[in-house]
Amino acid sequence: MEVNKKIEIEGIVQGVGFRPFVYQLAHRYSLSGSVRNSNDGVRLYVQGTKLHVHAFIESLQKELPSLARIDSLDIKDERPMDYDGFSIIESDDKQHQRAFISPDISVCQNCLKEMKDPSDRRFGYPFINCTDCGPRYSIMQRLPYDRPNTSMQFFTMCKECEAEYNNPSEHRFHAQPISCFNCGPALRLLDSSATVLHSGKEAMRMAIEAVKEGKIIALKGLGGFHLICDANNMQAVSDLRQRKKRPAKPFAVMFPDINMLKASVNISTQEETLVLSKEKPVVIVSRSDDGPVCEAVAPGIDRLGVFLPYTPLHCLLLEGVGRPVVATSANVSDEPIITECDELIDKLGKVIDLVLDHDREIVNANDDSVMQVVSGESSFLRMARGFAPRSVSLPFKSEKKILALGAHQKDTISLVIDDKLIMSPHIGDLNSIQAFEYFERTVETFERIYDFHPDVIVCDKHPDYMTSKWAKERQNKHPDIALIELQHHYAHLLAVKAEHNLMGKALGFAFDGTGFGDDGSIWGAEVMVIDEREYQRHLSLQPFRLLGGEKAVKEPRRSALSLLFEYLSLEEVLDVKSPLKDAFMKEELILLHRAWEKGLNSPYASSMGRLFDAVASLSGIIQFSSYEGESGLKMEACVDSSNTGCFDFSITGERIELEAMVREIVNMKETGEIVSMFFNTLVEIIVQVSRQHPTLPVIFSGGVFQNKVLMQKIAQRMQEEKRSFYFQNKTPLNDGGISLGQAWYALHNL
Repeated sequence: MEVNKKIEIEGIVQGVGFRPFVYQLAHRYSLSGSVRNSNDGVRLYVQGTKLHVHAFIESLQKELPSLARIDSLDIKDERPMDYDGFSIIESDDKQHQRAFISPDISVCQNCLKEMKDPSDRRFGYPFINCTDCGPRYSIMQRLPYDRPNTSMQFFTMCKECEAEYNNPSEHRFHAQPISCFNCGPALRLLDSSATVLHSGKEAMRMAIEAVKEGKIIALKGLGGFHLICDANNMQAVSDLRQRKKRPAKPFAVMFPDINMLKASVNISTQEETLVLSKEKPVVIVSRSDDGPVCEAVAPGIDRLGVFLPYTPLHCLLLEGVGRPVVATSANVSDEPIITECDELIDKLGKVIDLVLDHDREIVNANDDSVMQVVSGESSFLRMARGFAPRSVSLPFKSEKKILALGAHQKDTISLVIDDKLIMSPHIGDLNSIQAFEYFERTVETFERIYDFHPDVIVCDKHPDYMTSKWAKERQNKHPDIALIELQHHYAHLLAVKAEHNLMGKALGFAFDGTGFGDDGSIWGAEVMVIDEREYQRHLSLQPFRLLGGEKAVKEPRRSALSLLFEYLSLEEVLDVKSPLKDAFMKEELILLHRAWEKGLNSPYASSMGRLFDAVASLSGIIQFSSYEGESGLKMEACVDSSNTGCFDFSITGERIELEAMVREIVNMKETGEIVSMFFNTLVEIIVQVSRQHPTLPVIFSGGVFQNKVLMQKIAQRMQEEKRSFYFQNKTPLNDGGISLGQAWYALHNL
């Protein structure tokens, strides 16, 4: 007796070879029926003997394609039908879009093997892909994920590709971006004045030769352009720095293969696993003293961001060059990654020598993901290509559609629809019109893809953030939308609770550079007791003025001078023997002291980020910063792990007092000793405060905790204290995680 089952599946089941997998599984068990993409996921009907249908359902869950994920599986009985075998049918696009989007995935080993096989028809084809790899989110215009809904709609399959697409035994069966030399995207090489020089294989050959000769090329990747040059050519790297006006910020380095990478850096087993993963992120690792990467790639720090080629185009280029290359995002400072050739030449024409372009449109820009391993746990510095959009099934349904907008730096957005939470890839810092337009495009993209119109918008409490202004304007146009403004550091800590699904009270440390406080001042070193509904600010750093306001962010010397003025008289400051003294003329010190006394453009801040800057300045490491986090990175390289000393500190009322520490530092000369004791002091503060709340789990979030040395020390002490502690592993613990915390708050407080 035959049975017929209707099975509805939600999860990551589109664009990952799921329907071909179902088709082949149905044939294995001699079942009839159909499978189709729906806007919820996948819907299928299977009919056959009870025994075979049961075996099919078991195999369905145990033998998933590597990129697929089942979050829910709903099975219902249907009356038997007269099916004509088992078929894949057209997608259902009439419902509300709810299916999860698969991130872009690096080229798989099967495709690489074919691409390197001279007898294969795709030998040397730079856009080879299959159901297990290739572009997804970056080419998607709307759901469901079918070729007509992607930028591949403009390429008509040739007969050979069409035959593979329709052949259930092929690994390109229903691979939406399928193509070949005859019918797919094509390469072209242009000079910096937009003149086309070569096309096809000759374009690739000439691009390889240009990199070998020390030229700078722009290459169109999955989610945007890379700027590429020889990583061991000091002149080429220096030219790139000079032309791009990027004096010191580290460049990421792409290696041809894992063996060359391992010969150039000190890499752990877990870091190697991340580098080799299907997502191929940039991984921050310890730099080796030798290896084919010049010092100018990451000046003054002991870390290097490394990754492997993840598109066939990158693979062909790196194989031809035969050595590591700088591969950094092509963008103007404070603007998003560039995706169009015309824009690239307009904005970076004076930076690059050549452009390796192609004609497959990038619909959704997506930068490289950046990760590191801390105490055996992975951690995101940027969540983007390969990992985002990040989709999570919630344990309950939300009655409202929620849009969380994040903050201002390293922005992401998050959506909540029913029992799904979707987090966007990294958008970036919203410091320019172009960056804010990219934010708006990202919101529009997710609203279009998911047919989403929010009932609730959550934004940061900061009145001057562009996201907050946008939220208020949106509510003015649509008064039925509820608006929630959430404190920055509370949102940071809620993101940790959201990722780990922690309920109830927790002790949270939120350390970063800037966040708008409830009292209107700048917060940034906050200790809070929180739950899903409220928070109490338990402790904070003793505030100190920031001389020049925003200028202090770029000039660590100003934070250091402000800190001295808090605890020393002008006469004492003028008498101090410190590297800081060389950063100012005597007249400047006197003028700045007057400004400090009167509070002229010198707001108070309890910012841990600025405290890092101040210590870096006082210890002679840096006085002027050219990129965010430079102080912390350079301080890491100075830490002596054998130094267990601590500065004196006190906790008075709700303040962490630093006067004793500052007075000790100005009388010290050894940079390594100052930095090591500073790190140890922060850890000791955290431990002592944690002991006051022995029953609470301890959580950490904020950009300061991207500091690997600091987090390793904290993890070690928390383990010694036998405390449960959490920081984010699957989402960014910098401001990229703010939207997750905002969405989590709205979920529990509507």
